[in-house]
Amino acid sequence: MTSGPLHNSYFRDFLITNQNTDGGWGYHPASASSVEATAWALTALISSRHSPPLSDVCARARDWLLRVQRADGSWPALPGHPQGCWATSIVSRALYLQGGAQKAVESGLRWLINAWPSEGNFWWRLRQSIFPSRVALQDSSLRGWNWTPGTASWVEPTAHALIFLRSLPAPMLSPQAAKRRQLAERMLFDRMCPGGGWNSGNPLVYGVAGVPRIGPTAWALMALRDFSERAEVQMSLQWLEAAYGEIHGAASLALANLSLAAYGRRVFRLAPALDEMYSHNRFFANVLTIAWVVLALNEEMSGVAPTAEEAATR
Repeated sequence: MTSGPLHNSYFRDFLITNQNTDGGWGYHPASASSVEATAWALTALISSRHSPPLSDVCARARDWLLRVQRADGSWPALPGHPQGCWATSIVSRALYLQGGAQKAVESGLRWLINAWPSEGNFWWRLRQSIFPSRVALQDSSLRGWNWTPGTASWVEPTAHALIFLRSLPAPMLSPQAAKRRQLAERMLFDRMCPGGGWNSGNPLVYGVAGVPRIGPTAWALMALRDFSERAEVQMSLQWLEAAYGEIHGAASLALANLSLAAYGRRVFRLAPALDEMYSHNRFFANVLTIAWVVLALNEEMSGVAPTAEEAATR
């Protein structure tokens, strides 16, 4: 397999070849179409800015996503699931980029703005006042987004929602949306690990500092691109730079590359490292991994440091 543009074409062709007949993608070739995998595959192909031959592929993906949207505007993890979830953010973003689905995007946006996590409500506050937590210390009044309704805020779904909101033009954002965005940004800063970076949830448990992870840190940094001068962001970038050379997984490497590039940080050439990783395990034919690899390689080929929303989708 060659490097450079042909290298990226190889992975882009993998996505095109493995699109299901219904228009979606599963997590692996020949598996049932899932909302998350379809949204990321569509986003990656849109980012390629390929010529018209991809228009039919992307249109069929868009149509599949429109068919599985729920009446309340959300998207479930899989077709037919009884409730919407965090995937609404990445689908709404993909459809906004694709175009031709304005009403669906607006419905998804409304659902997200009104989908509150469980912490901070009356019963949560009452329980905390009676039985204060000694396990994890965090400001539960700062709420972002959760994986599924009725659960607490988590770093990654909050980051995905913020990246989507940042990508929209101002006229599409209501005052309520702006307030939710600000609250969620504060929540991410509150959840940062003491030494920089993020893990999936709590930064401090039983008085012990949480260990940052590549994925949550990369997503959080892309979501907080407007705060590049803040000490917390600079500290987290330094942590990610220090960890970058020790990454051994293609998905983590692609996400870290996107995040560092969004801030104009220097990173080593991505294609040779991916060649080496691919020779060992073919990325386990994972559609999410390959979609993120396409996004990262597109940025490397462009040679331009992207904005946070571009980095998450191009």
